[in-house]
This record gives sequence, C-alpha cells and structure tokens, in this order.
Amino acid sequence: MITPFHIDIPQADLDDLADRLSRTRWPNEVADAGWDYGFPLARLAELAEYWRAGYDWRAHEARLNELPHFTTEIEGQNIHFVHVRSANPDALALILTHGWPGSFLEFLDMIEPLSREFHLVIPSIPGYGFSGQTHERGWDAVRIARAWAELMRRLGYERYGAQGGDFGAGISLALGAVAPEQVVGVHVNYLPTRPDPDAGIELSETDEARLDKVRQLVANRPPYQALQALTPQTIGYALTDSPVGQLVWIAERFAQWTDPRTQISDDRMLTDISLYWLTATAASSARLHHDAPRGPGVPCPVPVGVAVLPHDITQPVRPLAERIYDIRHWSEFERGGHFAAMEVPELLAEDVRDFFLTHIKHGDRAATS
Repeated sequence: MITPFHIDIPQADLDDLADRLSRTRWPNEVADAGWDYGFPLARLAELAEYWRAGYDWRAHEARLNELPHFTTEIEGQNIHFVHVRSANPDALALILTHGWPGSFLEFLDMIEPLSREFHLVIPSIPGYGFSGQTHERGWDAVRIARAWAELMRRLGYERYGAQGGDFGAGISLALGAVAPEQVVGVHVNYLPTRPDPDAGIELSETDEARLDKVRQLVANRPPYQALQALTPQTIGYALTDSPVGQLVWIAERFAQWTDPRTQISDDRMLTDISLYWLTATAASSARLHHDAPRGPGVPCPVPVGVAVLPHDITQPVRPLAERIYDIRHWSEFERGGHFAAMEVPELLAEDVRDFFLTHIKHGDRAATS
C-alpha cells in the first residue's frame, strides 16, 4: 500500500529544540585555534543561535509540503519518498538516492529541470529522515537496492534509471546489479577507485595524484567515519541528545566537502540537519556506515555514467573504473564538491539528462508506468 504523506512536526518538538539550544553547555577554545582542533567555536555558536531564533522550520516545511510525498512499507520498514510525474506520460523514470549526511532535500533544485523529461522517485534511505529509524541489522546497500526495486515495481515502472552520490551512488550501482532487467543505466557523482597494482595500466599524473589522495584517506581514516562504522550506537547517544552535537557533526561535513565557490546556504543546511534531529535518526543513519560491506560491491552490468567533481572527497580514476564498470559517459566538472545536487544542480541535472537521453539506447529507455 502506498499512502500520501504530509510533513507536520509537532510544535512541542520545535519548542524542545529551541529550549535545548538555549541551554547549550559550550567548551572553551584556545586562542587562534582556527580549524586546527576542529569546528571553530564562533562559527558554531552563530549557527546554533540562528537555528534557535532565526531559522524558520515552518516556512521550509510548508515549501516541502508542496511536493507529493508518500510512504510505503517494504520488508517491515517504512519508506518515505517524493514522486513527481513528468507531463510526458511516456517519460523514463529515474530514482534519485541521497547519501550521508544528506537527505531527499539534496535533489530539490533538480526536480524542476529533470521532471520536464523524466518521472522522478526520490526516496529517503531506511534509517534516514521520514523513512524513520531502522530496527534490525542488515540494511546495507544491496538490501536497500532490493527495496528500491520493489518500490519501483509498486509504482508501475518496468524500466528506469538510477542516480546518486555518496551512499546513493553505491545503492544505485547495487540496484543495477539486483535489477539489471529493469535498470537501463546508472549515473553517479561519486565513484571511489582504489589503487590496483595488478591492473597493469599506465596512469597519467592526474590519475596518480588522485590515487595518492585515496591512499592518504585510507591511511588516515576520517574520525566521523571510524566512529559511525565501528560504534554508531555510541555516537548516536550524543547526537540524539544534543542538538549542537548533531549540528556540528553534519555542519563540519558541509564545510569541508563543498567547493568554496558553490557553498550551500545556512537555511538549506539547517533544514537537512533538522530532518536528522526532528526524526531522531542520527544513530540509525550512522548504522549504514557499519553495515556497508567492505571491499568491492556486487558487479553492476548496466551502462554507467560518471560526473567527477573537483572538490569531492576523492575523484575516480577512469582507467580503473572501466575495468569494473561499463562506462558510457564521463564528465569532469570545473566546480562543485561532494553535495553536487545542492552545489551545482543545474550542471548535474544537465549531465544526468545527457547520459540517459544520449548515451542510453532508445529501446533501453522504453518504460511504462
């Protein structure tokens, strides 16, 4: 059963958030600390005060409710999604998947340009936002992909494309693997490639530099990733109890992973953070880092398109990617970072459009809904 969904956060929850923010117990900071010890105190205090007294959740809630929201239950898990139909009834459907610490909000600015030519399904990952908390282990990328295949079946889409970044990229590639007869192609804007000494491929200086960046990340695992992968429940207590803790945990990622030229507004970031706080999904969303399989994922046999962002966490190496995937489209952007759908939505939307309308054969795109 698919049920219409309306966002309506209880006022008591908003009042509780404001009260907790007003009673924040702040640590001190050494003089001229900058970013040497972590997120700067002055900037965080500014964000927290704006969240408490300036940011208007109700205004953003009203705008979000202009979209068609729905929920359904798959394998005992609530799944929230936005479903926007194109004016063209024969349009190809695309399922767009966010990552961490993102949400379905990532795609807001891509809905209008993409819905001209595609039906859009934009779900919230189990354990995230309005999909709510997960209650059992095992919601990894492959299981989520199977749930997406079932969701698309319920919506009546026999053939469709998939797009995503961060975890959404892995889930989209897994969807191509578990439902190759339905998925016409997968477009990603994040595709980690690891060094492969046995590949026997001569790489350019640019590609070698990209691999050096990967080696550095592997050798110096980011603290957030280690904590969420090893002890998501432990960090979840702090993030679920302290709004400032939740705020800085995500705001630091936005600060460090975006292109300085394409920064995301405080309001958009706070709306994303509010989703995590108001749904108490800090721990359940972190569990995806724990449950995500290590090493290579399941093989994806469908055509793949890749958008490379210069300020992303890492940039993929095409010769190595082509050993694993059927790469049909490869774009190197001049700006943008990890949150491409929010930073450069017009560029990413055009790249997605180009891949599915130009690089996928017409017969493969045929879809019914």
